[in-house]
Amino acid sequence: MVVIMTDKTDYEIEIEAMADYTYKFMPENTDDPTEPILKISKSSLGTFDWCPKKYEFSYVKRLPQDQTEAMRKGTIMHNAREDFFNDFDIKKAEDMTHSEVVDYCSTLFPLDDYSDDYQTIIAFEAQRFVDARSDEKLDEFLPACNEGKFDCEIVIRADQNPDYPLSRDYVVHLQGIIDRIFKEGNGYIPMEFKTGPWKDYKATSMRKEMAFYKILIENSSDLVLKQAGLEPNIPVSHWAWYYPISNHFHCEDATSRYRVNNVNGVMKNIAKLIHAYEQKIFETKFYYKTCTHCSFFGLCDAAQDSGWL
Repeated sequence: MVVIMTDKTDYEIEIEAMADYTYKFMPENTDDPTEPILKISKSSLGTFDWCPKKYEFSYVKRLPQDQTEAMRKGTIMHNAREDFFNDFDIKKAEDMTHSEVVDYCSTLFPLDDYSDDYQTIIAFEAQRFVDARSDEKLDEFLPACNEGKFDCEIVIRADQNPDYPLSRDYVVHLQGIIDRIFKEGNGYIPMEFKTGPWKDYKATSMRKEMAFYKILIENSSDLVLKQAGLEPNIPVSHWAWYYPISNHFHCEDATSRYRVNNVNGVMKNIAKLIHAYEQKIFETKFYYKTCTHCSFFGLCDAAQDSGWL
């Protein structure tokens, strides 16, 4: 017998196994209801909800997209905020004055093209630290999870979405990286970090994103949760989002009847996505104010028929 030695942890093995699931619909698995037939992320589901045709171009046909300045900015600022929480020393800051905390936070951000944008984050985090110290909750200042990887499997019933019935129940594989998760009291609060400007109409899409995270966290295995720094069996009590460019922060109860409807809405959207695969039809949602900025504008029949090309 040959024994293969490996230094990888069980968690690393499990995370690497995520790559086995792809955005490709797996018809070879449809005869076995226990096998996942599709990988779904917050981004892929959001793309489908925005425009099924764009989803087809991105995730079915796998066509390349242009790297935009907004994408570059998002990557750099997300990395900077992740590093901030990794480097922040509670002991070092606990006796500092407010202005000293501001100065300390400033040293934890890079000097780059977005230094002006970091100033809002620095002021926000410094005030949050001072408030946590005043409330004797410094143990809740740092996130329990900083850029954590999660994955789980869930069942989508054939009747999950009555408007888009499926041929049978399906198992799908959810996967995602969550910016940060804070623990407050007896609950977790996933917080999404956005580098664009806040607009009030974005609240609807943000609630869909956060509901996806709630499903992802609460269905992940104990192994994935523990490795991400979370304790099993602790619910998502709230969710939040932060748009520093607009100095906008919002946190709300994730357990209310309205937020439960958001979770149900995500499940229905997943069913609608599977229905599109079953029917092999990905409809186009054309709206000139947004579609003219799409990487696939020149490939879209609806855009060509609109006369905007």
